[in-house]
Amino acid sequence: MFRMPSCLLKLTRVVLSHKPWALFIFIFVFVSCTYIKLYSSAWEDSKSRGPPYSLSAEISCAHYVPSSLNIARGPSPSTPNVFFVETSEQTTPSYLFSCSVESAARAHPASRVVVLMKGLAKGNGSLPKHWAFSLLSCFPNVEIWPLDLTELFSGTPLAQWYLWPLRHWEPYFLPVLSDACRIVLMWKFGGIYLDTDFIVLKNLQNLTNALGIQDKKELNGAFLSFKPKHKFMELCMQDFVQNYNGWVWGHQGPELLTRVFKKWCSLRTIKSTSCKGVTALAPEAVYPIPWQDWKKLFEAVTALELHKLLKNTYAVHIWNKLSHGTKLEISSQALLAQLYSQFCPATYARMKQD
Repeated sequence: MFRMPSCLLKLTRVVLSHKPWALFIFIFVFVSCTYIKLYSSAWEDSKSRGPPYSLSAEISCAHYVPSSLNIARGPSPSTPNVFFVETSEQTTPSYLFSCSVESAARAHPASRVVVLMKGLAKGNGSLPKHWAFSLLSCFPNVEIWPLDLTELFSGTPLAQWYLWPLRHWEPYFLPVLSDACRIVLMWKFGGIYLDTDFIVLKNLQNLTNALGIQDKKELNGAFLSFKPKHKFMELCMQDFVQNYNGWVWGHQGPELLTRVFKKWCSLRTIKSTSCKGVTALAPEAVYPIPWQDWKKLFEAVTALELHKLLKNTYAVHIWNKLSHGTKLEISSQALLAQLYSQFCPATYARMKQD
């Protein structure tokens, strides 16, 4: 039987002895307390979370993933994880999503590539039937887990932030939620975080306690690499709550990281530098194509131009928010088509088949 929270008992007496306007306050607080109580119960249930989702191959892995690929031994427990996060309810991965995970798995054969998806029901051990899940099952270092946000944020400054009942009404809630997940993952577990619109070219493990510069003014959190419990990530969590503004695009993402890094290094402007153990990588490292020039991804390049462009690059951000509606000629010499072909060939083969 539901018992009225103690926080409401005193308020009830106040409502009965004051003007009718107090009734509005009573209803609002009642809804808030009930919401928090329900989420607290959900947190208790999350402690019994089961194993990751099983990836049952329904395709010929030999066709998509050559046996010569040196990932047969699987991940090493001592190697940091690579994380991807899907904060929407989406459970039908796109070609780019598949390519991101595949390219990361190929570039990091000794790491667990962990994909956290909010849309997956907790406790159900099987994934929805979709070609991308079957394809990714060919990689023994890929794991797919349901994303339990209450559990993830527990024990951090973001726990109470997430439980606020009106949070979901904010205009940029999903991007902000993604911003929150990445900094908490880095603080709690460490490793590498990547957005699902990256194509990974090289192993990223030697980039420790690092993030990338996207332009002359800002850093970007689409790539993060940190050791667990790092002070920089702790400061990011504190800034997230103290300077919170969910009504301004990027305020909790690139602008937050830029604010914290400037204070961390006592800088007025952003530049490629390393201070107090944290490195801001030059744009060519993970953002070789500026967001303003995203259309270059769909323009043809020669093999020599491609080599020069990617000489000092570890991964390429595709800026999916801007580029997702643009048609790509799969068999063309467009930069993006060549990246698919070289760094996620299994996904590329599926694209050509479709």
